[in-house]
Order: sequence, then C-alpha cells, then structure tokens
Amino acid sequence: MDFHSKDNMYSYTNREVDMTWKEKIKELIDIASIHQAADIGCGGGIYSKALADIGIPSVSGIDYSKPILEGAVKHCSNYSNISFQLGYANNTGLESGSADFILSRALIHHIKDLGSVFVEAYRVLKSDGCYLIQDRTLDDCLLEGSNEHIRGYFFEAFPKLKEFEKKRRRSSDNIKLSLQQAGFRKIEEHRLWEIRKTYKNKQALLDDIQSRAGRSIMHELSDAELASLINYIDQSISDIEELVEKDRWTLFKAVKG
Repeated sequence: MDFHSKDNMYSYTNREVDMTWKEKIKELIDIASIHQAADIGCGGGIYSKALADIGIPSVSGIDYSKPILEGAVKHCSNYSNISFQLGYANNTGLESGSADFILSRALIHHIKDLGSVFVEAYRVLKSDGCYLIQDRTLDDCLLEGSNEHIRGYFFEAFPKLKEFEKKRRRSSDNIKLSLQQAGFRKIEEHRLWEIRKTYKNKQALLDDIQSRAGRSIMHELSDAELASLINYIDQSISDIEELVEKDRWTLFKAVKG
C-alpha cells in the first residue's frame, strides 16, 4: 500500500473504535495519571480520537504520511485536544520526556529497525511513563477463518499472503527482547479480540473488503485476485442479518525505567 498517495487519504478514517477496545485500555492503563499521550503511527486518527474519548486531556498524533495526516485532521476536527504532526516512528519530533503514555497500534509490522523505534519511544516518555504496543503476531493472523474472524479467509484463499505476513510479523519473544534492550521494564503481554466493525449484512462486509479501506494487506492483491477473495468469503460465511468482524491482537505494555 502506498501510504503517501492522496488516493489513500481516508483509508484509515472510515470507522469508529469499538467499546471493547476502550474498556481494555482502561483496564490496562491508569487513565487518570495521563495528561499527555502520543499516538505514534496514528494513521487517520481513529485511535487518537478514542484516547481522547476515554478521558486523556491531550493527544499528539504522529505519522509519516502527509495525505493520511490531512485525513486525520479532518476526521478529528471537532477535538480541540488532539493535534497532529508529521514525523517518523524513530524520529517523532516530540520533546524528550513529554508524554505520559504512548500508543503504537498496527505500526511495528511496517518497521524494519524495531530497536530504533523503541529507543525513540523511551526518549519521548516521562520516567515511569507507559508504552502500549498493539499488533498481530503471526499466530494472531493465521487463526482459522469464521463468521467473526474474516481475516483467516485471506490466507486460506491466497497462501502467498501467508508468506507476506511471515516476512513482516515478529514473535512475542522478539518484541519483548527489543523492549528490554531499549530500557523498558515491567513488560506484560495481553490478548484482545477487538471488534473491527459491525455490518448490517454480509454484502456490507464484502463491499468493505472491495474498498480495501483500512486493510493494507489487500493492496498485495490485484483487482482480479481481490474479486476472487470476495467470492471465496461470500461462499464461506453465513448470510446473517448482522455480522460482527473481530481480529485477535497481542498487546505489549511496558514502563520506562
């Protein structure tokens, strides 16, 4: 996926964060102790908005894509406590010791040099500040497809996508080791089945997949392959009135030493 294309400006602004995610964050993080949060790799600002919604007074969103940030600014235009700036995961432009909390969701599988990203997060956090990484391990990705876990069908229909994921997904042990090497302590690992989206029927889901919105892996398929995948999913899942799509994620919580 070309994150710098104007065509993808709104690819990551078209959904709302489910309450299950917000409740999990409140379970893991002491929201009352956070005054300034950074959403590094914020994309269209969906989760920047969610952080503000759960009571964090000030949120800074950082992303390296100018078009997607423009979409984020529009998406969060009603939130005066959210700001956005261009930056990289390993060079955010944020001041040292300026954040109580950092979120990096669906970011690290795009990163080649994980160590430099974790060192930057460590620099930006205040002492005892909390870093939360949300991403999928390969085990998360390759769970069997079902009416809820739609992603599983991607790999059943196109094994080449499995190989693509193997190259970019890291193991839990690798992530935790990199966090330790950057200086983080109190490293915890959690699982979350997050509701991605609720569709009024199967066709609404198929239309969403057709759009490729918010699914960078779909850009690894040609138009013909995407049509074939949609047909495969159409044949695989039940035609029910309301369809709730969920993805399993691994969350890593770490504290600046």
